[in-house]
Amino acid sequence: MNKALLIGFTGDDPVVSILEGGNIRVANFSLATSKKWTDKSGQKQESTEWHRVVCWRRLAEVVSEYVKKGQQLFVEGEIKTRMYEDKDGAKRYITEIYVSNIEMLGRKTDVADKRASQQAEAFRDMPPNNDGTDDLPF
Repeated sequence: MNKALLIGFTGDDPVVSILEGGNIRVANFSLATSKKWTDKSGQKQESTEWHRVVCWRRLAEVVSEYVKKGQQLFVEGEIKTRMYEDKDGAKRYITEIYVSNIEMLGRKTDVADKRASQQAEAFRDMPPNNDGTDDLPF
C-alpha cells in the first residue's frame, strides 16, 4: 500500500498551472512537518521535513482558492518519485505527494470569512422577490 498521511504547515502559496490546452489544472506547494522530542541529555530537539505536494483537477482549484502560506493542513495521498533532466542534461529525481484528500486545520475563521463574504455577495446580487410570495419552504 502506498499511502501518505501528513499534518503540517504550508511553506508557500500554491502555484497553479494549466495543462493540455486549459483542460487540466495542477497545484503545487510545499508542506513542512515537524517532529519534537527530548534527547538523552534532556535537551529539546526538533526536526522539520519538507514535502512537495501536488493536487490535480478540481482539488487544484479548491487549493488555489483557499490554501495560503502558513496554513495548517491534513494531506492524504500517495508518494510518487519522478525523473526529469535539468538544463545540463543531468538526471534528477523528485519525490512528491499526489493528494487524494485535503483538510484545512488550525484557524477556520479565514476560510469561513471568505465563504461568508462570497455568500453575502451572491445574496446581494439576487433580484428581489416582488410578487408577494415567499420562497422559503416553511
